[in-house]
Amino acid sequence: MDLVEKILQGDTRSAARLISLVENGSGEATPALKALYPHTGRAYVIGVTGPPGSGKSTLTDQITTQLRQMEKSVGVIAVDPTSPFTGGAILADRIRMQRHSLDRQVFIRSMATRGQLGGLSRATNDVVDILDAMGKDFIIIETVGVGQDEVDIVKTAHTTLVVAVPGLGDEIQAIKAGIMEIGDIFVVNKADREGADRTVLEIEMMLEHSESDSGWRPRIFKTVAARGEGVEALAQGILEHREFLFEEHGHRRKGRDRSRWVFRGLLQERMTSRVMERLVAAGGLEPLIERLARRETDPYSAVEEIMEKCGL
Repeated sequence: MDLVEKILQGDTRSAARLISLVENGSGEATPALKALYPHTGRAYVIGVTGPPGSGKSTLTDQITTQLRQMEKSVGVIAVDPTSPFTGGAILADRIRMQRHSLDRQVFIRSMATRGQLGGLSRATNDVVDILDAMGKDFIIIETVGVGQDEVDIVKTAHTTLVVAVPGLGDEIQAIKAGIMEIGDIFVVNKADREGADRTVLEIEMMLEHSESDSGWRPRIFKTVAARGEGVEALAQGILEHREFLFEEHGHRRKGRDRSRWVFRGLLQERMTSRVMERLVAAGGLEPLIERLARRETDPYSAVEEIMEKCGL
């Protein structure tokens, strides 16, 4: 039985093997991804983002528990910062979710950002497809949490959770700066801290001035994820948003938007790679960089020159 067939039957080792090939950028992964793609589009993707220290991993763990109590299978992708020393992911998220490690219906994988500003590399989207094809009902993506650069999650997730906590000072300012628009659900975690109600009020005030084309009114939930408090209500809120999307055809629209984003990203990556190969074959990049540095040409003319040579 080949790798694709095993993954379609839910084999976790085969899925882990293909994910490793994807992470390493191996061309061996491409045929399998092509074969799996017709079997994707069924899983529901939940994005969890927010600043470091907001308890995203604990919250993800608790949401997983709630979904398992509903007898739903779950895939978890914990997107970690890429280590500047090894290039690998920091695996703290997987360690925190060890209690699910023996559950055959839960698949947890840590992913490196690979330097992507939004915290999501194309490899992450490939892993979503792999978990989708292997039959996971829900896939949770927990992102790095670097403020406004986290907007990429909305292009992949059906429901996006923005996590805040009281007492981080400039946190609400960070939300104002860029990610207010992406939240379908806002979670004030560690709500047993002083200032939780004030944080809720500030988010409510910002939502009053925001507009949504979908017709969905973002919900706000208070949780203490470390104790599991408020997570059941949060899980129900996620299911309510899921129902709303299906009723308003938003699920199909989000799927189409994600397909467009992934296609354009892959096209850009392949085109850039092909151009660079031709540039190297024609004498390399450094002579062109040297011409730019000496102001013998400008970046716009240089790009136009290369595109013309490549017939683009």
